[in-house]
Amino acid sequence: MKYINDYELCAGLEVHVELKTKTKIFCSCKTDFGAEPNTQVCPVCLGHPGTLPTLNERAVEYALRAGLCLNCRISELSGFDRKNYFYPDLPKAYQISQYEKPICEGGFLSIETESGEKKIGITRIHMEEDAGKLLHTKERGTLIDYNRAGVPLIEIVSEPDIRSPEEAVAYLRELRSILLYAGVSDCKMNEGSLRCDVNLSVRKKGVAEMGTRCELKNLNSFKFIEKAMEYEYRRQIEVLEGGGEIVQETRRFDESSGKTFSMRKKEKQSDYRFFPEPDLLRVEISEKMIAEVRSSLPVLPKERREKYCESYGIPISDGVILTQDRKIADWFEKAAPLTRYPKTCANMILSEIMAFDESESLPERISPENMASLCDMAGDGTINSAVAKKLIRRMWKSDIDPEKVVADEGLAQIRDRETIRTFVKSAIEAMPKAVEDYKKGKETASRSIVGKAMGLSSGKAAPDIVALLVEEELLKL
Repeated sequence: MKYINDYELCAGLEVHVELKTKTKIFCSCKTDFGAEPNTQVCPVCLGHPGTLPTLNERAVEYALRAGLCLNCRISELSGFDRKNYFYPDLPKAYQISQYEKPICEGGFLSIETESGEKKIGITRIHMEEDAGKLLHTKERGTLIDYNRAGVPLIEIVSEPDIRSPEEAVAYLRELRSILLYAGVSDCKMNEGSLRCDVNLSVRKKGVAEMGTRCELKNLNSFKFIEKAMEYEYRRQIEVLEGGGEIVQETRRFDESSGKTFSMRKKEKQSDYRFFPEPDLLRVEISEKMIAEVRSSLPVLPKERREKYCESYGIPISDGVILTQDRKIADWFEKAAPLTRYPKTCANMILSEIMAFDESESLPERISPENMASLCDMAGDGTINSAVAKKLIRRMWKSDIDPEKVVADEGLAQIRDRETIRTFVKSAIEAMPKAVEDYKKGKETASRSIVGKAMGLSSGKAAPDIVALLVEEELLKL
């Protein structure tokens, strides 16, 4: 990101993650997404007087998994508090959250940047219940769906260590991958199971004190987070350069205009009137439970991509993309040892397979054995890249044996120089204009002749040999 007038961007993120428990955090109502409005509710999550919450043990386990994956300290004793504020989609007029003693504190997450690895500090992870959802209609005004009320959340609060929109997106992508690997959430941003608030301020480079921050609320896509941060960075600088002051407030991002707009004055902690939740006991986490959860954790994305770099020579930037989805990474780890060309396998996943819709269904679409066979043929020159791309598309539709297809359909690459020379001579004869342009010094004209020769060979000729022989024949003219 280019800095304006020597102003530095400082941002911290508050990421709300819906845990994928089968029931809500304080009652036995289901948490299925897309159910008919107000069909997954009960007196507890609707806040009826006299009801008592009961803590979902699986939600605690998932919070622990997230905390351990993010290098946090686990609090042996934590508790819940009431956060008092009124929204129409919060039936009790308070939210049960964790304030004084969150379940996890003091962690970090490492991201890859252009200048290398960077650690983003994590202040805390706390558990809380989600609110309902407002549905705005022209015909009936604002309606409320309370199905989401009481769905278990963790809020992951970072330190203000982020210095650009690009770093924010890298942090969120890595965080999303870790949570998916850990199995604590489906992290579907389009369904609201991963949402982000950005606390952003600016200051002159070299100044230690942070500027006044504004909160950008409820951003649910990487693209919008990046655009909202870019706009807000420029807006705050314009205010300060114009002699104004930044007001601490909550702002929303308008997707159509690409601008942020004020929603309300930012609440202070005292406005929420936190006090201990009287209806819930303190949460005690034993060393035994921590050890059991830790032993069940999978190998995380960072460790996997380091392995890919060391074992297969895959660039770290490719490793980041390859490990974002656990299903794809798991499948790659099955296919890579079966081929002599694991880097070719990685390249095909990145360039071809991840362009397909529903690429996360890869493990069910193509067997590791058939993928390894294709990579061997592409790597040793049995088939060229054009044929490999066509085969991978066919394999996506039906898990065919690529070796058999190549043999049955005669798709093997032609590498015999004299055979290829006949295609090259025919291409030169068919393209006198390109030949004339080449003679006049337009060297790029040879590319069209290469393309013609490849076409005459039905795409089977080795492109490197074609290019070499085209140059040889043209120089003879």
